[in-house]
Amino acid sequence: MQLLRGTTLLFALNLLDALLTLVWVRNGVAGEGNRLMAQLLELGDLSFLAAKVAIGAIAVIVLIRWGYLRMAQYGLALALSVYIALMGVHVLTGLSAFGLISSTAIEDFAFWSQMVFATVV
Repeated sequence: MQLLRGTTLLFALNLLDALLTLVWVRNGVAGEGNRLMAQLLELGDLSFLAAKVAIGAIAVIVLIRWGYLRMAQYGLALALSVYIALMGVHVLTGLSAFGLISSTAIEDFAFWSQMVFATVV
């Protein structure tokens, strides 16, 4: 039960990611980057949402069940970091969709984020 707050946040971010992805894809603003999830999206919104929720629920159950292990705590921290960064991508996508940020600014951001990632890895 140590990780209940973090796993709840992780599940909420997972669900928000799924909903925002549906909005962006269905409105032609962006595409799904994950090939497996893109194929599920082609099958329909319900298939996509069911898979996303199931994956999030399984992750939460595993993390809560083995939350006393240090590996679970690190895994949760890593997963939350990835989802928080992904929310940043959704914010940029929304700003671009509403014309509040230029495509050049997004290309610059992508370039610099790749440079940072390449330096870290």
